[in-house]
Amino acid sequence: MGFARTCSVALVGVEGVVVEVQADLEPGVAAFTLVGLPDKSLSESRDRVRAAVVNSGAEWPQKKLTVGLSPASVPKSGSSFDLAVAAAVLGAAERLDPRAIADLVLIGELGLDGRVRPVRGVLPAVLAAADAGYRQVVVPEQTAGEAALVPGVSVLGVRTLRQLIAVLTDEPVPDEEPTEEGRPDAMLAGLLVPGAGLGTGLAADPAEGPDLADVAGQHRARRALEIAAAGSHHLLLSGPPGAGKTMLAERLQGILPPLTRQESLEVTAVHSVAGILPPGEPLVRRAPYCAPHHSATMQSLVGGGNGLPRPGAVSLAHRGILFLDEAPEFSGKVLDALRQPLESGHVVIARAAGVVRLPARFLLALAANPCPCGRHTLQGAGCECPASLVRRYQARLSGPLLDRVDLRVEVEPVTRADLLGRGGRGETTATVADRVHEARARAAARLADTPWHVNSEIPGHELRTRYLAAPGALATAERDIERGLLTARGLDRVLRVAWTVADLAGHDRPDSQDIALALEMRTGIARGVPVGAGERA
Repeated sequence: MGFARTCSVALVGVEGVVVEVQADLEPGVAAFTLVGLPDKSLSESRDRVRAAVVNSGAEWPQKKLTVGLSPASVPKSGSSFDLAVAAAVLGAAERLDPRAIADLVLIGELGLDGRVRPVRGVLPAVLAAADAGYRQVVVPEQTAGEAALVPGVSVLGVRTLRQLIAVLTDEPVPDEEPTEEGRPDAMLAGLLVPGAGLGTGLAADPAEGPDLADVAGQHRARRALEIAAAGSHHLLLSGPPGAGKTMLAERLQGILPPLTRQESLEVTAVHSVAGILPPGEPLVRRAPYCAPHHSATMQSLVGGGNGLPRPGAVSLAHRGILFLDEAPEFSGKVLDALRQPLESGHVVIARAAGVVRLPARFLLALAANPCPCGRHTLQGAGCECPASLVRRYQARLSGPLLDRVDLRVEVEPVTRADLLGRGGRGETTATVADRVHEARARAAARLADTPWHVNSEIPGHELRTRYLAAPGALATAERDIERGLLTARGLDRVLRVAWTVADLAGHDRPDSQDIALALEMRTGIARGVPVGAGERA
């Protein structure tokens, strides 16, 4: 009788659970039994592992073989357990020393020829192993860079099962044939899932993206874009077709600062699980940009799928931008599903297979026309939409959702002078990004001893008691509350925006001009504040 055990990781959303893989050999009719709540793809590992072991030059044990995945109550899915199952079987057959594999965490899919194929979710799996106290992991060679992002963990990247056997038995490691340069590597197919990106764009360099200087005019909208990026405030751009709403939103990603190390790990983990992490780029350093079509379902936006839920657009946009173009065309239920993650920064999805908590702290950018034809706000443009139809169209963006949007800007049609360049070229993305970076640095210094990083995360109680505006600066906001133009949540968001405006201007705390601009950006009521007010000299 032989027994051996090793470890692998089961992913539940973007969180991992270390699973002990046990193999037991007993005399009897040769059979292979796999227990421990495996799904269909994991159950098929019996045939993959048997063929891989034989084709790697090892002998398959002709005994009754039972492989158990513990804890048995946790659902296991996917093919990432193949490598651990093969190692446990070889340990039970005494081809490997059971003590050498007992504290190893092995992640990878096996081909029938013994090659180790890369799988999705390596980074969150290795993070879970490190949190559980494991310090040695074995992963496919193509994902070794992703696993190496976790500090304090020794990573071994293997290309075949034969290489793993040789390393664990102190035998000469065979030189496997690498893929010829210029030929496609079929093993990378497991990393990318076609159609799973939902319009996600990972910018490698802002200089390669669209430039904000291409936008003609729209000084107020550009100012709102800068404030949104500096404080991570949600933004609504409303105006007629062709005014530049989508053009502005597409340039918002370029002025966001690079992700911090912790944020990069969070974003990389989500994209690795979703299967949209580009090969050769293990760490995502720029904020993601996700722009789903208005026909997107609730499951594609929030998360879902067969079995355990998979990340949706709100999670793929984590620490980045979720842009909803033609926002009123989205389903009302889909839009209202955003209300919870906008407040909490995460989404909890309950399904029959289990409950998953996914990160979803994103900057929401909405673009909307004023009516179905888009010409309602234009004088003499011939809008024939009845008033009742206009009201119904605008009501598709519910009040509770709009109450969570800090900045609401009317994007006016571009004038002929601006379109022809007579008004001068606007600031470039690089110039605005530098100003945003400085504002974020001021906010970070102020919030250094707190759990918050940007102004949009500060709770309202702290804004009213700890981070006070200048004396008398809130007089206008207090009158708006009495007139019913502001809710309690609205006041908190005005204060957050005012702090961002102050950071951009280099003020120690918001003054009356900063508050007035924040109120104007939220209520749409002109306060007599110049567009450039609050900018740093």
